[in-house]
Amino acid sequence: MDKLERYKRGLTPLPKTNLLWPLYGAGFENLGRDGQPIAVPMPAFGPDELLVRHDACGLCFSDIKVIKLGEEHPRIYRNMRENPVVLGHEVCMTVVGVGDNLREQYRIGDRFVIQADIYVKGVGYAYGYEIQGGLSQYNVIDQRILNGDHGNYLIPVQPGTGYAESALTEPWACVVAAYHLNYRTAPKPAGVMWVIGSADAPSLPYTFSAGFDAAHHPRQLMLTNVPEEFADWLRRRAAELDIPVLEAPDPANPLLSPVDDIILLGADPDLIEQASPRLSDFGVFVIIADHPLPRKVAVDVGRIHYNRWLYAGGPGPDIAQAYLPAVRSALKPGGRAWFVGAGGPMGRMHVQHALQQASPPSVVVCTERNARRRADLWETFQPEMQARGIHFVCINPEDPVDFGAGMAPFAAAGFDDVIVLAPVASIIEGAAEYLAKGGTMNIFAGVPRGTMAQLDLSPIYLHGSRIIGHSASSIDDLRLMLHETEAGILSPNASVAAVGSLSAAKEGLKAVVESRFPGKIVIFPNIREFPLTGLPELKDVLPSVYAKLKNGREWTLKAEEEFLRILLPEE
Repeated sequence: MDKLERYKRGLTPLPKTNLLWPLYGAGFENLGRDGQPIAVPMPAFGPDELLVRHDACGLCFSDIKVIKLGEEHPRIYRNMRENPVVLGHEVCMTVVGVGDNLREQYRIGDRFVIQADIYVKGVGYAYGYEIQGGLSQYNVIDQRILNGDHGNYLIPVQPGTGYAESALTEPWACVVAAYHLNYRTAPKPAGVMWVIGSADAPSLPYTFSAGFDAAHHPRQLMLTNVPEEFADWLRRRAAELDIPVLEAPDPANPLLSPVDDIILLGADPDLIEQASPRLSDFGVFVIIADHPLPRKVAVDVGRIHYNRWLYAGGPGPDIAQAYLPAVRSALKPGGRAWFVGAGGPMGRMHVQHALQQASPPSVVVCTERNARRRADLWETFQPEMQARGIHFVCINPEDPVDFGAGMAPFAAAGFDDVIVLAPVASIIEGAAEYLAKGGTMNIFAGVPRGTMAQLDLSPIYLHGSRIIGHSASSIDDLRLMLHETEAGILSPNASVAAVGSLSAAKEGLKAVVESRFPGKIVIFPNIREFPLTGLPELKDVLPSVYAKLKNGREWTLKAEEEFLRILLPEE
């Protein structure tokens, strides 16, 4: 049995120390000591705990947010100077020690990925934030992870799955989750509903064909300037269903409780702006109107992203119908898809995901301002796009001539799917202009809450278009992505752009900030010293590894095995 096989089975002798990168506060100057990881004693594990070895860890822009914010980060609530954070949530691990009480459940050599969003009694203990993360060689898995609010946050990995592809199932799960989003198609049962009339309200016999009956109805109703005939109908139904009714004359009142459903009668942008901040998480704002808004509306796109707000609507008079059609979060088969800011690691995952669908779009347009990344997108994806009959276009959005010529064929009909990967309000505003009738725009980029964008919401209720957002992934999303990886449906290995040892993590994180590589950087914490190295550079540095890359540019299981045979320390 060679050293790689012993490593895979978790049989390599354990060291006396554990190398890790502590972050003592905001700023790169607080990462490690003297620019290097530190050695601490190997952690002890108890009878209800596991000792795990971190095999690979992807670097993420979310790590950069912690470095920038330090203790101001919403997931960090401790004194980092005294109790530093160890980053790394895109991680795979192997069990190398089993507590006495867990011996019937776990074995040395068991492999796992981890759902990083760990909750215990509603309190977050995210891996790589509050719990020591993957930028360390070893760690203890305790009962917070094994028995949290969602059960066990460890997900088993098959022995033949690669380390890099396992670690990258975490960011890939966020991508896959973006295309499996579910939104309400009716008023929230037992929710709070707010109906607002406006001077622009059409004179219609408003009603609810569903969602306001004995089977499903709100628990509280608020009314503001509702046309008298409809207001009387609502009050009668509320009395029959024992729903309390609150008259709320001022839509801008900041003391109003969060509202699950806001129904606006009329195309009034002022009222949309005044009432929207009252929406609860997963809230739906329904606009009932039959003509365009007189101006664009200031919309909190950060809350569409993080709080999953949804704007819907229709002409009326049946308000229940305005919640339909159901939101289509999956890419439209045979449709036109535009990936805005596609050249970064997450953008490339979205493009690859589109390409590898059983029924992909017929048109894929990528805009990317970085020339090197744009060229790499073309070189990477064009051959297979062409082979699948997909019209593939890469455009420089900062070149008016290139952008104008590239987008001209799509200006009239627009795009069925617009995926925004740049967290900039002006870019979101521009992208929305190209949304087709019945199209979906997904604000995938992490736009901060409170980011306002000027959007025309008229297509929402006139043409059934939808603007949605997405953040993070669930444990079910991670299970699905791991299954698709191990089944050969999607390949996270195609996202790898650079590799390095644990000592290269700081440079790797800086490279993330600088957008130095077109794809993901993967750190292997337990190999010998190896500098941050882009895959093309392996041709000169490790030619035997380079020879096992796919087409000289894509990480493979065979390349990883050769890489580890060379760089794992001698026992």
